[in-house]
Amino acid sequence: MPDRRTRLGRILLITFLLLLTAAAGVAVFECTQPYRGFGTQAFVEVERGMSSGDIASLLETRGVVRSRWAFLLVRTVQPRATLQAGEYRFDAPETPWAVFRKIRRGEIFFEELTVPEGSNLFDIAGILDQKDTARSEDFLKAAADPTMIRDLDPNAPDLEGYLFPSTYRVTHKTTAEQLCRLMISEFRKQWATLATSDKGTDLHRIVTLASLVEKETAVPAERPLVAAVFTNRLRLGMALQCDPTTVYAALLENRYRGVIHRSDLASANPYNTYAHVGLPPGPIANPGLTALQAALQPAQADFLYFVAKPDRSGSHHFSSSLEEHARAVGDYRKAGH
Repeated sequence: MPDRRTRLGRILLITFLLLLTAAAGVAVFECTQPYRGFGTQAFVEVERGMSSGDIASLLETRGVVRSRWAFLLVRTVQPRATLQAGEYRFDAPETPWAVFRKIRRGEIFFEELTVPEGSNLFDIAGILDQKDTARSEDFLKAAADPTMIRDLDPNAPDLEGYLFPSTYRVTHKTTAEQLCRLMISEFRKQWATLATSDKGTDLHRIVTLASLVEKETAVPAERPLVAAVFTNRLRLGMALQCDPTTVYAALLENRYRGVIHRSDLASANPYNTYAHVGLPPGPIANPGLTALQAALQPAQADFLYFVAKPDRSGSHHFSSSLEEHARAVGDYRKAGH
């Protein structure tokens, strides 16, 4: 009788060990096999205070892990690990181990949104069309409301000029309003670094002038000279005749097609500085720091004209007289421009 019980006990023990081994094998398989139960990509928002079970269930629902139990099994191996709140993007098959590691490290999803100096609202909207973040149409709507900048510029017609060009981290859920606020916050920081002591500085005028300077030349060293030309013309009551303002007027009316036509130069749009003397109603782009500095401190020069040099260097010839300017324009045209 004891022998039969002993044999039965051994059989039960062996059976248990085999089942345990099989279960362990299945568990190892579940934890080490990449899985993808979603389409192109899946976003998972881990909220602060979520339990491991809640996260596991969410991952299973989104198709990131095959079973919530696989994720929880990994959790039992690393019980003290802190799982970071945030939004995570999954765009390829991953093992539960890799998924757990990603959340433990806080590899939160974000995209870099780079806005070059001189970008206007329409340029930024075009950049957003290539990103998985705020929609371009929502951005244009948010940027049309100047409320966010009214404390600095009561006369701002919109947010143009105050969306500082830089590189920003945005997420899948970044709204247009949040993006505008982020860019305006950066403008405030950069404006503060200029540390102007003039309490009477007309910010609206400076930013508008800086936007023209930014669009007229990509050569930083020339920006104080371009600012001097415009400042001198404003002082003398001469029309600025700034081509980029004509382009901007056409953009506002949805009629710009890549080149300036005679009809554009004759347009009655208030942003057209060929038809109207003085600065346009507001900025035509978002200037960088050097353009803002140039608008604050134009060069001490009597120049009234400038034209691109014929060598295609991107730099300009500056003139004080119409005669000298005409010769420079002639040289430019002789070069086949």
